[in-house]
Amino acid sequence: MKRFLLLLLCIPVYSFAFQVKQVTIVAKENNVAAQVLKEEVFKRTGLKWTITSRPPSAGNTIVFNTVKGQPESYHVFTKNGITTIEAADPRGQLFGAGYLLRIMEYRNQEVGLPDNLDITSVPEKAVRGHQIGYRNLANSYDGWSAEQYEQYIRDLAVFGTNSIEAIPFMPASPHFKISSNEMTAKISSFCKKYDLDFSVWTPASFDLGDTAKRSYFLRQFDTLFRSSVRLDAVFFPGGDPGDNAPQLVIPLLEELSKPLKRYHPNAKIWLSLQGYDSAKCAFVYSYIRQSTPAWLGGIVVGPSSPSLESTRSDLPAKYKIRHYPDITHSVRCDYPVIWFDPAFAFTLGREAVNPQPVYYSNIYRYIAPYMDGFISYSDGAHDDLNKVVWSLLGWDSQMNERTMVQQYANYFFASDAKETAGDGILALERNWEGAIAANGGIRATLQLWQQLEQTHPGLASNWRWQMMLLRAYYDAYTRERAIREADLEIAANKALLTANDPMNEAERILKQADIPVQPQWRDRIIELCDSLFRSVALQTSVKKYQASGPERGAVLDFLDRPLNNRWWMEDKFKYIRTLPVSEQRKSLDTIAYWENPGPGSFYDDVGNVSKSNHVLRPEDWHTDPLMQHGDIPGFDWWDGGMSRRRLSWMVSMRWPPAMKYEHLDPKAKYVIRVTGNGESLLRANGVRLQPTLYNKGIGELKEFPVPVSLSQTGSLVLTWDAIDEEHLNWRQHSRVTEVWLIKL
Repeated sequence: MKRFLLLLLCIPVYSFAFQVKQVTIVAKENNVAAQVLKEEVFKRTGLKWTITSRPPSAGNTIVFNTVKGQPESYHVFTKNGITTIEAADPRGQLFGAGYLLRIMEYRNQEVGLPDNLDITSVPEKAVRGHQIGYRNLANSYDGWSAEQYEQYIRDLAVFGTNSIEAIPFMPASPHFKISSNEMTAKISSFCKKYDLDFSVWTPASFDLGDTAKRSYFLRQFDTLFRSSVRLDAVFFPGGDPGDNAPQLVIPLLEELSKPLKRYHPNAKIWLSLQGYDSAKCAFVYSYIRQSTPAWLGGIVVGPSSPSLESTRSDLPAKYKIRHYPDITHSVRCDYPVIWFDPAFAFTLGREAVNPQPVYYSNIYRYIAPYMDGFISYSDGAHDDLNKVVWSLLGWDSQMNERTMVQQYANYFFASDAKETAGDGILALERNWEGAIAANGGIRATLQLWQQLEQTHPGLASNWRWQMMLLRAYYDAYTRERAIREADLEIAANKALLTANDPMNEAERILKQADIPVQPQWRDRIIELCDSLFRSVALQTSVKKYQASGPERGAVLDFLDRPLNNRWWMEDKFKYIRTLPVSEQRKSLDTIAYWENPGPGSFYDDVGNVSKSNHVLRPEDWHTDPLMQHGDIPGFDWWDGGMSRRRLSWMVSMRWPPAMKYEHLDPKAKYVIRVTGNGESLLRANGVRLQPTLYNKGIGELKEFPVPVSLSQTGSLVLTWDAIDEEHLNWRQHSRVTEVWLIKL
């Protein structure tokens, strides 16, 4: 309750004076903030405000003043009908103008200006940035023009972003408008124009021991440094990509620092320890402590890095820590969706439109004390809302999520839609919570966005609007498919037990999924994907829109991907038909009873939020944002996302925290059956069980008899001993996919 009241007190409440039409902006010549304010108001209202260096004798006025104060801070206030934006530097004026743009109310030929405005604001973090790399791997940036890049950078600045990171040296993309070198130079010039820091991400994905490649790599930097009108930082990742020892990396960076200082004297080099083991990290920290390099700005903490906490402890205080948060991915990443329903994981996948204001706010507030700022990892426009959330939190970590999404909707959509659209964005995040079939709010979210779609036809070409609509339709369509296809699989399994021609009848039932469950929703999804490709180059299909790969936002390609075990069953039927008729019955029974082992027995698809009733879950992300106190499900990526294996084998947990069974028959004997990969050191009520069957491949069985002495109390708790497999690639790690408790 105290926190809720505090948040209420932190929300400024303004009254708005409408009928404001013409405004004179008073600013010095070539004031970028004034120009941004003028142009963005015109786009939203059609009003053509004027800029002058002399205050008018009468009329509505917005004045830009330079005063003493902290860097980037601003004071915006209204007095005697004059709105004043005071700041110590051009950035502060830009951010003050951005604040005004976020809270003003817009109508056709009319603006609502707050008449009781008085706010002084200072950013909490010195670095608030985003990586927007012009490369083929991105799902949209590579199709942008220079004008689109400039507008996007401007929009980010409106929400408090002060750093932009580019990715130079990239090969051509089929979507490129200009070359990589040309766009990098353009982005540098935009950063100079808006007085934003410009950083570049420059991995070495080759052996630095190869002197020819190393020399070529350094020559590329010379060209970059000369063509960049502004450059503040060079970020060199130790890994992901790249696999070079720090003994090779540090001499390279020392050499690189010399031309960097010559062309950009104030620029710094930043190093991440991604993929480094403890020995490599120790080497880096020893070098830093002994050499105290002046060229080093600090350490970047990103995916596969040591934690922010340990980095702060190990790094000398004079060097800064910059976080490299992955705000762009939903699975197989640093900040995955917690207990993502497999129906979403198999369709929306890793890089779908992903507004998550509440989740990322929780993460940000948890890690903020350990970092000096951030530049996020982003590979497309799909995470646009998340960029805004991080930028706003980097300025004010106590801003509440509803205020963030309402400012987003007010600035990018329409003032009369800000409350409803803001709630719609929050609802989209809740669509991904819990089991998809049990989340009736998904349909309500679609209805809300359909209502907005009808009442705001003028936003039809707005790409941010299109993204929200796409998610609303896609989520609802996927839910309807998941429910229907689950029912079809149940019916097919029943047919395997009762039909005269069981396999043909089961196949006939499963093929009913070929008829779209909601054809009008499906058509709308296809339309929106096409609109998004035309409006913002969002590549939702490999074949249709030349996405760089199926994992890179190609959600259209998975629109009809089966959400039940149809493909696996069809393949099993092909094999079973080769068996003698006398042997077919046993195989069909195995399929039919797979998830229904009989009375007194239990089945869990341990990573499936819909089918894991016996998996104990410790704290959730509200109190454990980084999920440090418990495992969460992961999703394997096989055959380009189109694997025909049983779906449960692609959903796993390293080890379930625990599994609990109650009301067991104290006189019965039980056996535990497990599928997964690799090892499984299983305990029941704390006692290590010995297997009688121990296969280690995907989908292969392990069996562990349970001593009656353990189950006779009627309660059984399963746990797994951890195994150190850090020497293995994560794809080879042991994990659990399914668990049966079978009553014999």
